[in-house]
Amino acid sequence: MSYATIADLRQWIDEATLVQLTDDDDTGLVNEDVVATVLESASIEIDGYLGGRYPLPLATPPAILGKYCVDIAGWLLYVRRDAGAPPHWLERYKTAIAFLNKVAAGTLKLGAGDPEGTGSNGTLVVAAADAEFSSNKLTTY
Repeated sequence: MSYATIADLRQWIDEATLVQLTDDDDTGLVNEDVVATVLESASIEIDGYLGGRYPLPLATPPAILGKYCVDIAGWLLYVRRDAGAPPHWLERYKTAIAFLNKVAAGTLKLGAGDPEGTGSNGTLVVAAADAEFSSNKLTTY
């Protein structure tokens, strides 16, 4: 299961570039099979980071995974062609991997859609230590 679709990818890569990166047979069209394979590869890469923390496949993947799937897939399309990717694609790839490393290490959560229910869902949670002094404790002095 892929975390993103070709429609998601098309929001970030224009049609002419997609044709250049996927049209192995010189048809002048985007090869959607190539795009599907790259999106699946990106999703497998994401699962490699998530598998140690979450049961896979995720029942309801958080939207952030779709964004990072696109970022990884965009980079992979350039790598697949052995073409020099624009610097912003390398940065997007590095940002996605840094995020996934933090999730894998447990220092960052997936947000509101976190499968473990660790996202805040917009609710503020405050935790504090017990008070050192209270009126009950002060009466003994």
